[in-house]
This record gives sequence, C-alpha cells and structure tokens, in this order.
Amino acid sequence: MARRKEDPKVEALRAERSLNPRPEAVRDEQFADSEFLDARDLVQVKYEMVRRVRVDGDAVSRSAAAFGFSRPSFYEAAAAIDTGGLAALVPARPGPRRAHKLTEEVVAFARQRREAEPSLRSGGLAEAIEERFGVRVHPRSVERALARVARPKSDGGR
Repeated sequence: MARRKEDPKVEALRAERSLNPRPEAVRDEQFADSEFLDARDLVQVKYEMVRRVRVDGDAVSRSAAAFGFSRPSFYEAAAAIDTGGLAALVPARPGPRRAHKLTEEVVAFARQRREAEPSLRSGGLAEAIEERFGVRVHPRSVERALARVARPKSDGGR
C-alpha cells in the first residue's frame, strides 16, 4: 500500500525538530483564526506564549494553558529566549552528546590492541571491547575514537 504524501511544512518541521507533538493542545483563539500562526510549529507556539505574557500582560498560568504547556515549561521557554534567542526554542537533538561508552580506558585498550595487532579491524576491536568491558560499541565509533586520539592536539595558537 502506497504511503500518503505528508504536508511539506510538517516534513520540514519534523526535520528541524520543531514539530509540536501536541498541536491540538493549543487552544489560543489567534492560532485558530490565523493563516500565519501554526499550532504545529513548536518554536512559534512557545515564542507566542512568552510574548503574550511579556508584551500583552497575560498571566503566566493562563498563557501556558492556552498554548498547551505547564507553567514550568513557560519559564523554561522564557529563559531559553533570554539566553539564546529564538533559536534556543528549537529542541536539542536527542541522544548522548559524546562517546560515553568509549571512555579513556576503553580507547587506550583499543589503541594497545591495534598497535599489537595492526591488521585487527574495527569490528574485531569492537568485539574485543565488548569481551573485556561488557560494552557494545559500533565499529565506526571505534574508528572515530581512534582517529580523534591519533590527531595531534592544538598548541593553543602558539
């Protein structure tokens, strides 16, 4: 069965991590009556929620409820705007921020194994790491970690 083509705006919002997971929770009348305002656009909804309080003088609890958020979510959005502007309202990418499984000890082990056995491929190193440390890592992650260690450190611009 062919998949129905999704609205291009929804696709773009999803790609930018700005698709509101609960657009139906936005009960603000201006969003319902406007061609410009779009409850599916999470950044727009949060910005307008904060603007209503700061510019129009609405109460935080009323504004948060009208836009489908809690009071703590309002304060998070307001702080994000204050510190990072509109771009700070875009949700961060999910998942780990660094190679948390490949600790210095694990990378040192992989380097030693590679030096002792230069023909050992990253898949074999990943298996050895799992055997020794009980941690499953992707072979490509091992390659990247070893490449980072192999790069010479910057001398701080001297």
